[in-house]
Amino acid sequence: MQALKDFLKHQDFKYFLRSFLLYAPLCVAFFLIVNFFVQRHLAQIEAQNRQEEIYFKKYEGNLKTPLAANLQEDGISKELTAQIIKKLDSVLNMRRLAPRDRYLLTMTETDDFKMLVVTKDFSRYYVAQSGGELVAGIMDISVKTRESFAQGVIESSLFASMQKAGLKPGFIVEFADLFSWAIDFNAETRNGDTFAVLWQEDYTAGGAVLNQSVLAAYYDGKYAGKHYAIRFDDEFYDENGKFTKKMFLKAPISVRGARITSRFTKGRFHPILRIMRPHYGIDYAAPIGTPVESVGDGIVKFKGWKGGFGNYVEVAHPNNFVTCYGHLKNFGKGVSVGARVRQGQVVGYVGSSGLSTGPHLDFRMRQGGKYLDFLNSKNRSSAQREIPPERKEEFNKIKDEYLERMAQRAKQN
Repeated sequence: MQALKDFLKHQDFKYFLRSFLLYAPLCVAFFLIVNFFVQRHLAQIEAQNRQEEIYFKKYEGNLKTPLAANLQEDGISKELTAQIIKKLDSVLNMRRLAPRDRYLLTMTETDDFKMLVVTKDFSRYYVAQSGGELVAGIMDISVKTRESFAQGVIESSLFASMQKAGLKPGFIVEFADLFSWAIDFNAETRNGDTFAVLWQEDYTAGGAVLNQSVLAAYYDGKYAGKHYAIRFDDEFYDENGKFTKKMFLKAPISVRGARITSRFTKGRFHPILRIMRPHYGIDYAAPIGTPVESVGDGIVKFKGWKGGFGNYVEVAHPNNFVTCYGHLKNFGKGVSVGARVRQGQVVGYVGSSGLSTGPHLDFRMRQGGKYLDFLNSKNRSSAQREIPPERKEEFNKIKDEYLERMAQRAKQN
């Protein structure tokens, strides 16, 4: 003990103590500055990774119906359609288009026009948005076609697992769209689920991929079950020949990390009003700005502020169905009362407006004034049409060929 007292009185210790008290604040400040720049750098990397996941919407098909009609059906305004057609006519005689010719329309995530490519014979004619104006041109290039295949196992999310399998964000979204009428990828995916997709792609001598078309795909889930999508006449059908597109999507938010936090119930304790009251909808928690899609074709019945629902949209559908989208941050492009919306079209973005404790979508459905439990609605799984009997043999032959090729490719991987 005496030795410790002597040490504390020693000049070397007093010098050390004075130095520590003098330089400690500078060391702490230095550490905080370094930590600030490290965190900012990590945030920049994360932001760059998020930007890489931005995808474009694609609409494609043949020209059995006029190109202008296809563009407007895909969400392009009448005025812009006229401008695009006029610009395209400067490089392609529109009267030469035939039903077998094809088009590919690319739009941004916010439904802004990006590019139109019309394929005729061995040339591709394009109109693109560049620097705020439309430009047109011809791509006379040597194009080859190949067949590709990918498969994988869900380990965390569909998006991350398909990226690990080498697939790009836009293609992943296209895959998810194939099954969006049968599977809610926000709630029904499980670790261990499997997926596979066979597609055809056009590419140049330099290796640039110009177009990708899914031929067949499947998703096998512990909870979701096994689902197939087989291309036939530019549409997709399940293994039994039933049209994969249903009257309503399985969920109003696609594969972007949303989760159900509250379900349809006749008695729920309201977190803000602090009372028991019915909750005739489904709450999907998701980041602010997540796109909200109309679950079916219809006409906008209401758009605006609606009390506790905040920014709110109602869409009227056939058979007296109405779907409701509440607590939105803002509304989708072209959404106005009386406007026609397509299934999968963005009607708004997740927010926290109105009586809300955090960012989420309050989604509801009613028929004839009566609210329905959407998660248990039979209309989520009712097919609209199927392969006609006289073409069933033709479909089965194509289906068997695709599935056999998928099985062979799976063994090779």
